[in-house]
Amino acid sequence: MEIRSVDSFLPYFETIRERTMRVLRVVPAHRLEWRHSPGVFSSGDLARHIAAVERWTFAENVVGRPSRYRGCGTDLAEGLDGVMGFMENMHGETVEILKGLTPEDLERKGTSPQGVPVTAWKLLRAMIEHEVHHRGEMYVYLALLGVPRPPLYGVTESELRRSSVA
Repeated sequence: MEIRSVDSFLPYFETIRERTMRVLRVVPAHRLEWRHSPGVFSSGDLARHIAAVERWTFAENVVGRPSRYRGCGTDLAEGLDGVMGFMENMHGETVEILKGLTPEDLERKGTSPQGVPVTAWKLLRAMIEHEVHHRGEMYVYLALLGVPRPPLYGVTESELRRSSVA
């Protein structure tokens, strides 16, 4: 997927974020910081990580600045409402930065967190892949907790199977 226009990218980005928020909304508040094993992210960490990396790494890198990421701990936001608010605030800041990008800006080289030049639109694509990856982890955590997972695309697998032609 090539991103040639911020005007076409931003609505797509909003659909990605809404799906992530749909998953986060069903995380039981008392299990937000649950970890399936020591040393792994909790659902709260994953949500804060998505938001912090989006804003302080990808948004910065796209405009040629170095990453400002400092982690994803509870010092950034606590509780389900706090984490959701943090995600919304970071996303809003990111969108404000991206709105000003021209098609020419998208073709410029940004800088990866490792300092490697990367075309700006490719950084935006990586940002989406990063979010989807971590949203998938939250989805699995919900399954491990026995929490029903929301359909991300309107139907569940069993509903799709029933409505499909054999």
